[in-house]
Amino acid sequence: MTDKQHTFPRELRLLTPAQFSAVFSKPIKASSAEITLLAVNNDLNHPRMGLTVPKKQVKLAVGRNRVKRIIRDSFRCHQHDLPAIDIVVLVRHGVTKMDNAALHKLVEKLWRKLCRRYNS
Repeated sequence: MTDKQHTFPRELRLLTPAQFSAVFSKPIKASSAEITLLAVNNDLNHPRMGLTVPKKQVKLAVGRNRVKRIIRDSFRCHQHDLPAIDIVVLVRHGVTKMDNAALHKLVEKLWRKLCRRYNS
């Protein structure tokens, strides 16, 4: 077992509308047809993430929960590779047609793209 924890406590979440709004100001973007990641620097020494999965895009609660669960799981696994940024994950309609493995692969690709854009 490594000393790095793979959890998702409150400190790693964007919780308030003000925290979400701050990310929308001048974000670094990484996107695909189904998911967009928006990120800005934070003053902390770890990344934080917030999710938006609107009912209009993913009709059924079971679908919204599945998408959120997969994205949160991916964030937990990659949080130690990400810089100190606040990330908002925006989900669009096409995500419902993806299976879990494809969704996981897409999110991992977007984390890498976001890190490259942040470091350049």
